[in-house]
Amino acid sequence: MNRFITELRRREVFRTAGLYVGICWILIEVASILLPTFEAPEWILRAIVVVALVGFPVMLILAWVYDLTGSGVSVQAGATDTVVAPIGGRKMDFVVIGMLTVALIFSVYMNVTDEPDSTEQAEPISVLIADFENRTGEAIFDGLLEQALNIGIEGAPNITSYQRNDARHLAGTLQSESGNLTESGARLVAVREGIDVVLAGSIESDGSEYLLWLKGVDPTNGDTMFVVSSDADSRDAVLAALGTLSADAREQLGDNTLRRGDAAIAETFTAASIEAAQAYTRGKQLAYEGDHEGAVELYREAIALDPNFGRAYATIALSSSRLGASEESVEYWGKALTMMDTMTERERLRTLGVYYTSVTGNYGSAIDSFKSLVEKYPADAAGHNNLAVVYFLTLDFENARIEGRRILDIYPNSVLYRSNYALYAMYAGDFETATGEARQVIESDANFHKGYLPLAIAAMHDADVDAAVGFYGGMARTGARGDSLANVGIGDLELYTGNFGKAETTIEAGVKEDIAADNVRAAATKLIMLAETRLEQGESEQAVAALDQALELDSGYARAVPAAISYLKSGRRDAAAAIAESLSQQLQPQRRAYGLMIKALIDLQDGRTADAVDKLSAALEFADLWLVRLYNGRAFLEAGYPAEALSEFEAAAARHGEASAIFLDDTPTYRYLATLPYWLGRAQQELGMSAAAQKNLQAFLALRPHGGALTEDARARLE
Repeated sequence: MNRFITELRRREVFRTAGLYVGICWILIEVASILLPTFEAPEWILRAIVVVALVGFPVMLILAWVYDLTGSGVSVQAGATDTVVAPIGGRKMDFVVIGMLTVALIFSVYMNVTDEPDSTEQAEPISVLIADFENRTGEAIFDGLLEQALNIGIEGAPNITSYQRNDARHLAGTLQSESGNLTESGARLVAVREGIDVVLAGSIESDGSEYLLWLKGVDPTNGDTMFVVSSDADSRDAVLAALGTLSADAREQLGDNTLRRGDAAIAETFTAASIEAAQAYTRGKQLAYEGDHEGAVELYREAIALDPNFGRAYATIALSSSRLGASEESVEYWGKALTMMDTMTERERLRTLGVYYTSVTGNYGSAIDSFKSLVEKYPADAAGHNNLAVVYFLTLDFENARIEGRRILDIYPNSVLYRSNYALYAMYAGDFETATGEARQVIESDANFHKGYLPLAIAAMHDADVDAAVGFYGGMARTGARGDSLANVGIGDLELYTGNFGKAETTIEAGVKEDIAADNVRAAATKLIMLAETRLEQGESEQAVAALDQALELDSGYARAVPAAISYLKSGRRDAAAAIAESLSQQLQPQRRAYGLMIKALIDLQDGRTADAVDKLSAALEFADLWLVRLYNGRAFLEAGYPAEALSEFEAAAARHGEASAIFLDDTPTYRYLATLPYWLGRAQQELGMSAAAQKNLQAFLALRPHGGALTEDARARLE
């Protein structure tokens, strides 16, 4: 072995190998910089690397066989020990070492200074895609090009695209045209919503070839900011041409992360045929309009045309879920998850976030997915909105507000996003911010019905019942949806103040209107409220009938939980226990917490206070819910632990914003706060805090002077 190594040194194989590696190293580094600059295909760089690797063993053989001398190249048959100057000797060593040093320094420098993701990120920019002008006479392009362009530009981290369906609806309210989103209509919406750029395009045909144009328009003055174009040699090549067009638009809009070789740019849609893409696009429109049956049929058509159309599986899963086809939804979700490699990175992260949120209830993983989405695509307003919603569902109202504020930085004039921000503040108990933002919502759009909710709740918090009634009146005037929600609000207010007879009349009228309008969820909510009013008036049988009817219409947990509480009050423990068991078997932590809470209430009825406390403590481990805190305080009080009870009641009082709508569905439940002063007063009285107890008991009597068991007990305690 030593002899062989000596021979390698004598024939200068090591020197030659070092020199070869240094030259190739520098060549590859230079190519990696220059080739993208000239938009050269990626295969050229790969070819250079392959040639360098293949050439290495060839070089070693040549170095073994041949020698470089002063008279040229000669075969080393029995070569001498002499190496001809000036190539050999120590000078050759210095040349090799110098070459390797240069290569190493150059490589380190490039790795330190050329970090693609550390470049200064472009400012977020919002765009609205207007309807393409279809001059081909081929209906298949209608709606398709806009959807494909949206997917193409979403690869840019600094670009967010405003929802076209929302824009089309808004355009119909701002101008006489409806159902279309022309360039002029898009500009109106963009100015209204604070959108930075309108993208307006066209397609025309010349025989079998197609030409596509796209321009960026300043919505405020109509000036053209840029124009890009692309062509396709056949109809099937139009989507790929649109991918090129989207890449050009991304550069014009300041995207500095673009890599021209990316597959997501070359193939904007992953559908195998243009027909599949068209069916998918039409399905999305129907889903937006609420026709999920029609949407499912079109999604199936898209999948039949292209079985590898990943995003179609995700959308059909969502529509199937809305139709109550749970098994089909789970099956389609499973398929979508196996085909995420056919989606853009942005779409993959969105899909995972929605799956974790709506299917498994795994809010922790949903937060991780949406956080990754907004970190990589900071201008993604939908990503920030979804992240805010998941934070909200985990009762993290502060982070929900932070994300809600970030969306407004992107869409400062959006009524929807500002309304959401106001609602987050309301739930957090920050009524000053909530009312300020809500007033801006109403100033922008007096018919946006949810804009009135924070104002009404804040008025109730300030004990200004007349003002709350006025705000609910404004909500009712916005239309059918606003009128239905306002009826809930007025009924909630009357229950809160103890006007049970008046509440019954109000709610009965609302139930009839909702059933006539086929608004079953709202009708179910009101039937449960109706049962509450009847129980307060001693009408147990009529209350149970209302509960049974409500759960036949909608048995979602926001209906099931209050129904179980009322079932217990009416003596129907079997019905309450069945609801508790059903909720306890679900994966979503909040539902399991409510299941344990109902079981604890059954224990309290039986006098098993210690068991009740144990169950309520376990429920809080699943989810720290406001209603669980309230009942935990009552359980501690019944168990003879007034200090612990007072702590729970004070926590409920501090989190009064959550009582605005305890099921986090923007449906008023402020009535649950009505008895809190009574329970605070009882706990304080048992601890010897006479002055504080008297103040709270008197506050309760002032609110509920019309009788009832708690009212009579409060009077007795004050005597």
